[in-house]
Amino acid sequence: MMKRGLKIALVQLSVGLDKSKNVATAISEIHKAKEKGAELVALPECFNSPYGTKYFDEYAEEVPSGETCRALSKAAAEAGVCVVGGTVPERCGSQLYNTCTVWDASGKLLASYRKIHLFDIDIPGKITFKESDVLSPGNQLTTFDYHGIKIGLGICYDLRFNEMAHLLAKEGCSLLIYPGAFNMTTGPRHWELLGRARALDQQLWVALASPARDAHAQYVAWGHSLLVGPWGAVVAGLDEKPGTLIAQIDLKDVEEVRSQIPVGKQRRTDLYDTVTKSKHK
Repeated sequence: MMKRGLKIALVQLSVGLDKSKNVATAISEIHKAKEKGAELVALPECFNSPYGTKYFDEYAEEVPSGETCRALSKAAAEAGVCVVGGTVPERCGSQLYNTCTVWDASGKLLASYRKIHLFDIDIPGKITFKESDVLSPGNQLTTFDYHGIKIGLGICYDLRFNEMAHLLAKEGCSLLIYPGAFNMTTGPRHWELLGRARALDQQLWVALASPARDAHAQYVAWGHSLLVGPWGAVVAGLDEKPGTLIAQIDLKDVEEVRSQIPVGKQRRTDLYDTVTKSKHK
């Protein structure tokens, strides 16, 4: 039966060097979110590992058989919630990926998404980072259904690519979830702006789940996890500290904006269009 809404939780975790502690904290917060009524719980990017190219190989594990995935599956089943497992460094043969897994309320793997757009940037005097030194890019768009609501996945830098969001919207998504870890240069400038832009452009809900800020980390995350509604307004948000955002999304808001401002029907696909070259999953 299709639901008209969903209560979601975005968990902004403090992530340190101790992998087991990181995972244990995440599991504890999943159960706490369930106690507050959450039906879907989303974790941040690299929640079991510090974010940084020098860490990915050390913390990597196989998906879905690794220790973090097993813990997420068990937590989802015990709490009876859908868990969007942020991201973990995934080892697949000789390659590493930045991967998001999704677990249903029985602990079954619903979806797995490998980050498509790798974070390779150079802002002189501020930040230089090159994920492609260590990671390989994914090559498939990923959606999943939960309680009749279609949800699309992206990871951090993917948020900057409107064509990707558009393709997910074309597949019928009403919610896009982006585990991400914007930094202290791009975060204050673009994190909220891009979340609002994707929600407004595609007329859907957008959830951004960040780690909490650690000023002593090699890579300092901006934090400020937030939920944006399909009219482009921030519905709820956190500051930089650890915490959990719990909010209700309503499909009526998606239907309302799409009927009142019907840009989806008004696109001139006789002149332009966005198409996918590979099958999504």
